Amino acid sequence: MIIAFSLVLVGLLTGGSDDATDDVAVDETAASEDVAAEAEADPEPQPEPDPEPEPEPEPQAEPEPEPESDPEPEPQPEPEPEADQSLTAGQRNALRAAENYLSFSAFSRTGLIEQLEFEGYSTEDATFAADTVEVDWSEQAVAAAENYLSFSAFSRTGLIEQLEFEGYSTEDATLAVDTIEVDWNEQAAGSAENYLSFSAFSRAGLIDQLVFEGYTREQAEYGVTQAGL
Repeated sequence: MIIAFSLVLVGLLTGGSDDATDDVAVDETAASEDVAAEAEADPEPQPEPDPEPEPEPEPQAEPEPEPESDPEPEPQPEPEPEADQSLTAGQRNALRAAENYLSFSAFSRTGLIEQLEFEGYSTEDATFAADTVEVDWSEQAVAAAENYLSFSAFSRTGLIEQLEFEGYSTEDATLAVDTIEVDWNEQAAGSAENYLSFSAFSRAGLIDQLVFEGYTREQAEYGVTQAGL
């Protein structure tokens, strides 16, 4: 009786232990499944991959500098012409004096020779200078005519005669007078006023004086009328 009870007790204990062990094993399995399920539900965050580095820009080739243009050479002063050794000292000086006179005033050939002679040059040296210097006597005549009209009144005939008196040829004098722009009526008026500024004239007398000076009768009458007679 006692032995049978002991066996039953041992069986119970043994069976209860196995059941408990089974229960623990079942619990552990369930827990493992729960953890696995949670792991699948909430996966561990994976580290974000590092951004790929942007490619460095390729260095641009520096533009080649444009070749500097060579500086323009400075103009060299023209060498002064050597004195003509074939000229005498008197000829060289007379020629230099002639060029100087023509640089600021108008001269006829005859007038330039006379001016050089007045300065003490011989007739030969003065003539040589006037014939050697580079000059257009027709242009000199035009310049002289314009100069005369800048300070005095002249008729066409009177201006031609004045240029001839200065040594210009009749051809150069006539060409110069016909080349310049001038109003001969206004010149007649200027001459009439000039005469009346230092002398008394009747209308007829002043007209005759202007005609004598080379004005046409029409020009003379216009001038006298403009002068107030």
